[in-house]
Amino acid sequence: MADQQSGEFEAALVKLEQIVKQLEGNEVGLDKSVELFKQGRELAARCEKLLADAQTAIDKATNGAAEPERRPAPAPGSSLFDDDLVDDGE
Repeated sequence: MADQQSGEFEAALVKLEQIVKQLEGNEVGLDKSVELFKQGRELAARCEKLLADAQTAIDKATNGAAEPERRPAPAPGSSLFDDDLVDDGE
């Protein structure tokens, strides 16, 4: 896992942050905003998968010594990063 995905999470996160800055800058048109939003959602989903894979690797490495807290997967269409991509006026 580490060899294949080395730096992938960090690179995706940097790109996601760049997209958020572009969307917050209000300097792109509607079509470009929609395209950036879709890219951001895909990157957020990829980051979530990489984090889940890392957690699984950690769980396996510890041989279940301490049962990790099991959280339900996000509902389809939702994301842990949703709040980062939507300006709620705060």
